[in-house]
Amino acid sequence: MQYEDIYKESLENDNFRKVLFTNKFSQVVLMSLLPGEEIGMEHHDVDQILYITHGQGKAIVGGEEYQLRDGALVEVPAGTEHNFINTGLQKLKLFTVYAPAEHPNGTIHKTKAEAEAAEAKET
Repeated sequence: MQYEDIYKESLENDNFRKVLFTNKFSQVVLMSLLPGEEIGMEHHDVDQILYITHGQGKAIVGGEEYQLRDGALVEVPAGTEHNFINTGLQKLKLFTVYAPAEHPNGTIHKTKAEAEAAEAKET
């Protein structure tokens, strides 16, 4: 499957998390964080790359802080604690690539609370 404009897809996404597609060794997920919202400190057993398409925020990766703005790219190696926080007044829009996949194919969480509830069921 091909997406003509991943940037546009990201800007139009209002879901906290939406799995766009999943392959054998990777996955692309769209995310949208409300002003003041954060992903929450977490770590994965997979590599992750995040690209900011709109908004501003702060990334904490391995104890280091980075400012986020349109066009920022952040890499998170497997096992590294990280958090992404929307510090702006508008939604923070991004897409992320997990390698290998992190979430079930077709996952859509409209809100962070919905995502947390689903993750709690998985553990």
